[in-house]
Amino acid sequence: MNRQQFLQRFFLQPAKHSVLLQMEKSKAAAVLLVMREHLGELQLLLTKRSSDLRHHPGQISFPGGKIEANEQSQQAALRETHEETGIAPELLQLIGQLPSYATGTGFLIQPWIAFLTEEVELQLQYSEVESAFWLPLSFVFDPQNTHSEHFAMHGQSHLVHFMPYGPHLIWGATAAILYSLKQQLHY
Repeated sequence: MNRQQFLQRFFLQPAKHSVLLQMEKSKAAAVLLVMREHLGELQLLLTKRSSDLRHHPGQISFPGGKIEANEQSQQAALRETHEETGIAPELLQLIGQLPSYATGTGFLIQPWIAFLTEEVELQLQYSEVESAFWLPLSFVFDPQNTHSEHFAMHGQSHLVHFMPYGPHLIWGATAAILYSLKQQLHY
């Protein structure tokens, strides 16, 4: 799938309602699904969080973080992406939003999607991001690369998605957002 095919599918099909974990007092957060077209194929930027972080250390995630007071979610996603990866907001074309996702750990994540308008060299903020890599979108869409299991949390059963990719295990909110992207595009 290339950029044009993605945009046609993304804009022509409505977002499906996501199943959210109901959590009171959720902390608002925003993430950015940064895409680039590389050798005719779309890729997504993923980061490995620093092992020193308080929340979700060492996990694979999208650039993003807390929505500050008087800040809209897309502004937070762009700001956090710039802080964590060095990608300036003017190098990103924001194209849309996926349904919000509530985590079992008390965060309400608002995912945004943007295309990188030119190649950049990432400049990681190592206090927050240990490393980064590009995940082929075709890998996300291949059903053989995802498995799901039910886990009990807060007295309810919840479906958790997993995507092993090389040395990385993509799971939790990141895998759930990727699953939402697949649904949005009817894969």
